[in-house]
Amino acid sequence: MNIIPLRIALAQVNVTVGDLDGNRKKIEEHMRLAHEAGAHIVCFPELALTGYPPEDLLLKPGFVAANLRALDSLVTASRALPDLTTVVGFVDRVHDIYNAAAVIHEGQLVGTYHKHYLPNYGVFDENRYFQAGRKAPVFVLHGVHIGINICEDIWYPTGPMTQQAHAGAEIIININGSPYYSGKGNVREEMISTRAADNGVIVAYLNMVGGQDELVFDGGSMVFNEQGTLIARARQFVEDMLIVDLDTASVFRGRLHDPRRRQERWQGRDEDVPLIPIDSRPLTPPRVHNHVVLGAPQRIEPKMSHIQEIYSALVLGTRDYVRKTGFKQVLIGLSGGIDSSLTAAIAVDALEAENVLGVSMPSGYSSAGSKTDAQELAEKLGMRYLSIPIEETFRTSLRMMRPALGDEYPGLAAENLQARIRGNILMTISNRFGSLVLTTGNKSEMATGYSTLYGDMAGGFAVLKDVFKTLVYDLCRYRNSLSDIPVIPQTVIDKPPSAELRPDQKDEDSLPPYAILDPILEAYVEDDRSFEELVAMGFERAIVERVMHLVDISEYKRRQAPPGVKITPRAFGRDRRLPIVNRYKDVR
Repeated sequence: MNIIPLRIALAQVNVTVGDLDGNRKKIEEHMRLAHEAGAHIVCFPELALTGYPPEDLLLKPGFVAANLRALDSLVTASRALPDLTTVVGFVDRVHDIYNAAAVIHEGQLVGTYHKHYLPNYGVFDENRYFQAGRKAPVFVLHGVHIGINICEDIWYPTGPMTQQAHAGAEIIININGSPYYSGKGNVREEMISTRAADNGVIVAYLNMVGGQDELVFDGGSMVFNEQGTLIARARQFVEDMLIVDLDTASVFRGRLHDPRRRQERWQGRDEDVPLIPIDSRPLTPPRVHNHVVLGAPQRIEPKMSHIQEIYSALVLGTRDYVRKTGFKQVLIGLSGGIDSSLTAAIAVDALEAENVLGVSMPSGYSSAGSKTDAQELAEKLGMRYLSIPIEETFRTSLRMMRPALGDEYPGLAAENLQARIRGNILMTISNRFGSLVLTTGNKSEMATGYSTLYGDMAGGFAVLKDVFKTLVYDLCRYRNSLSDIPVIPQTVIDKPPSAELRPDQKDEDSLPPYAILDPILEAYVEDDRSFEELVAMGFERAIVERVMHLVDISEYKRRQAPPGVKITPRAFGRDRRLPIVNRYKDVR
């Protein structure tokens, strides 16, 4: 029984898909940092070496081979780090490929673990690429039995974690690439606490951090003791190294008093849970710069509030998408409305003000207040600002199009023409200076098709794509609370939302009030509620029928929309995949 704590370092790193050399260097750097901190073992996230998710890069044999060469480099680098064991996610190749964890110690690859449960729902598609693992090895380091598994494996109560615990594991290390959505952190904590207590093991849950296309990984790595009590938590939405001293002796003491383990039996084959030795030398106290350090302080970072989490996810997702795709600057169409104001604030927080250009493009229907609001917002944020009126171009275009459109005012076509002129301006500036256009539409608009193809939908990244309109207001108020002087003018928040494409236009001319619309959309889009269920929830039949119709006929628009940050359990795009050609209609 060990009375000396095992020091573990959870390296919550932000890696980039496909950047094998950059990811390897970052992992090596954190291996050295963990060694300097006296850690016995350092862990890195799921597929940290390749970035997650690598998707169809996994179908390229050259990519898989390059990932294995990068792993060999890590093994070589470990020779210079005595007494340190490294756990890192990579793609293993045997007769097939596996989502795997490598266990490295002093210049040797001592073992691997292959992920058992391959998620195939929501944003996940791992059955497309990987073979499922079958064995659940337990690694023995300085007399401590350690089970290592990957992400989904811990969610199953009778999965490999339980197998490893029954085989004597005192610590379970679970490495993750677990994407964020609002509320997921609470679900994770409850699940991990339950697994730890039910199995009488310490659980170290390591999560990736950073943005990858639509996905955001929120970090927030955690350690729970064998009683299911949280003893350490890393920061959210930033890189972090969480170092924790684990009292494995308490696990043994607890098991002596727990009769459940004596009654339960592992039903599988013994060879499915092999014991793999790493280092048989006795555990020695952690050392830092030749000085013994006992009892590293356990750090429990405070959890973010619901709204703070969402805002942080939008900032991180925007920052990483822009930077990882190689862009330096972005531009935004500033209408003086609430959506473009929030998008600008997020962009400035993500990329710094000098890298954000706001372009006001007023027409004859733009109110004086909207023009001044756009300029005031830009000044308060410190971003660059430009005004390019479109009225002359709009009138000239109408005259030019008269042979095709006729002599009467073309109504909706004229409204959309203004949006397309603005999209044309933004894309031209983008082409000239290499800036990425951020679109400003929200989830309520994307759901109902209240947007213009090749107009306000034109751009490279949709920051608010998964944010309902009512949440936009909450996020604006939250952002204003962060500054002594609110950056988003109160007039922007107070005025009725309008596209300002015709005289006295209001969004409610075309859509139900957002306070009614958004709950219907959430129930229909995210929960797949039927027409009758929505009516039973208290919504008017005519409104429900209208909203469902708008959602159904707008799939072709959404298919052409740019990617955007996922913050809900079911976002448009990877989460929700409906055919464009589709004659099914819910009974109404």
